[in-house]
Amino acid sequence: MKRSRLKVFQPKPWAIFVLLSVCALSKPLMAEPAVQEKAASLRTEARNHEHGNGISRDPAKAVQLYCEAARLGDLEAQYSLGWMYANGRGIARDDATAAHFFAMAAKQGDALSQRLLRQVGEPLNEPPVCLNEPDEHDKNGQDIVALASPEHRKVMDLVLKLAPEYGVYPRLAMAIIRAESNFNPVAVSPKNAQGLMQLIPETAERFNVRKPFDPEQNIRGGLSYLRWLLAYFKGDISLVAAAYNAGEGTVNRYAGVPPYPETRGYVKRIREIFKREDHPFDPAITNPSPELTKITLRRLM
Repeated sequence: MKRSRLKVFQPKPWAIFVLLSVCALSKPLMAEPAVQEKAASLRTEARNHEHGNGISRDPAKAVQLYCEAARLGDLEAQYSLGWMYANGRGIARDDATAAHFFAMAAKQGDALSQRLLRQVGEPLNEPPVCLNEPDEHDKNGQDIVALASPEHRKVMDLVLKLAPEYGVYPRLAMAIIRAESNFNPVAVSPKNAQGLMQLIPETAERFNVRKPFDPEQNIRGGLSYLRWLLAYFKGDISLVAAAYNAGEGTVNRYAGVPPYPETRGYVKRIREIFKREDHPFDPAITNPSPELTKITLRRLM
């Protein structure tokens, strides 16, 4: 990555304090290969949006993706965020936020970040909002589990335990459960979709769910399906939600969210709860939909 220097200011005596503060506020580096691979993928996509490599330049999207990679411990993403905020590259200049991200990278031993940290002023008192776990808090930062009724909380606790195994944000799984069954483990639809995540018999068989009314088996089946859909539609939440409701074949046939009022309403409800446009995915799970290019072109028209 090309790195430039900011103009030199006098070193600040609180630089050591900044590093110690970030050590306390930031999450530890996650060195698992799968996490590193996910962070690298996010960083690469962020860089493409930052510089307009093959796509339209979108600094806001770049910040979102860099921040997710930074939260996973990616040093280059942390440095890039510091640089964007310090120089106002497509976003409003914010030296305090820049200082926080430079400090994260400096903590991992990046020498340039250590030098730049002394030049950008005092850091934020709290970590930037984008470093919060996106799947555990509502828009007010409150724990959605704590706000739930006791019977719903049992299901949410199970989701919080199981979802990370499948690489799915718990908040997305909770949004699906709320829309599908409203947390009723014995719910049955007119089309014989069953349990918390409303698995039809074919989907239950596809993901080895033998007891659809068993909460853990049902959630595992639904998470398996979500993981597959996320890979198939490359993390596009609108397409994933539409496919969960109407089937991936229907989404392919219409080259996007089908024109059914039920499905469009469903997608809207998921988006209102999850509040994100995309989600990290594991490309090793399945090949992407052959219609994704057509869907992208249709959106640009």
